[in-house]
Amino acid sequence: MSKFKFTIDPNSNNLKFQQLVDAIVDSISRKELKSGDMLPSVNQLMKECRLSRDTVFKAYTELKRRGTVESVPNRGYFVTQNITKVFLFLDTFKAYKEVLYGSFLKHLPKTISVDLHFHHYNINVFEKIITESLGRYSKYIIMNFDHKRIPDIIGKIEKDKLLIIDWNIHASEDNSAVFQNFGQPVFDCFAENLNAIKKYEKFIYYYPPFTYHPKTSINYFKKFCVENRVKHSVIYSPNDFKIEKGVLYFLVSDRTLAAFLDLCTENGFEPGREVGVISYNETPMKKYVKDGISVISTNFELMGQKAAEFVISGNQMQFEVPTILKMRSSV
Repeated sequence: MSKFKFTIDPNSNNLKFQQLVDAIVDSISRKELKSGDMLPSVNQLMKECRLSRDTVFKAYTELKRRGTVESVPNRGYFVTQNITKVFLFLDTFKAYKEVLYGSFLKHLPKTISVDLHFHHYNINVFEKIITESLGRYSKYIIMNFDHKRIPDIIGKIEKDKLLIIDWNIHASEDNSAVFQNFGQPVFDCFAENLNAIKKYEKFIYYYPPFTYHPKTSINYFKKFCVENRVKHSVIYSPNDFKIEKGVLYFLVSDRTLAAFLDLCTENGFEPGREVGVISYNETPMKKYVKDGISVISTNFELMGQKAAEFVISGNQMQFEVPTILKMRSSV
């Protein structure tokens, strides 16, 4: 007798066949279903769940394609392998996060299933989704953010199952983390390119009110400028963001980069000549925009790869992903 029970959720946005696929994968990951267990017959699911034959066949065909189940003539469908289910919690889905996500999936075997969620820096959403996920996954890959309630929330997850990625804020020494450093590496990247930066009369860091970028970078930006006698300022208000000839801009938001490029067009300025710009976070398009936008960025491909390594190996890790400055024609 099959241990698997399934009920259609009429309020779900997923198609019925996908709900069935997800339910079977979830049961395997929870070890409610194990390798060798028989699944309900097509006729049984049609009758008990009021599904069409096509829906059940489509779900089983997808599971066979993944190698999760196999069919034995005149006997039925059987689970062929155990599945590890991973909880991946990102802040937002931007272009560079897509690189991380793609790398993470690429380096995982097919036996590992990933559920992707977003918190959008909303602490109530963050708590609700994590609370609802407890006990359902073998590994938790989480992007933290700066909020006093974060430690208590992530503290509910067993430490050997938790990996903090991107920003290691609220991570203790016994937490696994694959992260970037927003402090000293920023200083070092600028120092290595001091001559290019000094071509400009002034260096301006625009930190807009809508960004969650770590403020540590502001301190190290100022430190670099003071120690190297670079005229500089930090602006926070959109009203103060006006481009001037002979100024180099450091932008941590792609929204402000788009605004900067619009202002260049309006004023007839060419990035890399009349004005300069360094953008934070590499994306696939920045190497092509305006003959190339200079970027300071960590390696999100490597970050995704190391996160996958944590899932596969189960070993605890503390890994700082290097940050580099790619100089292009915009400086």
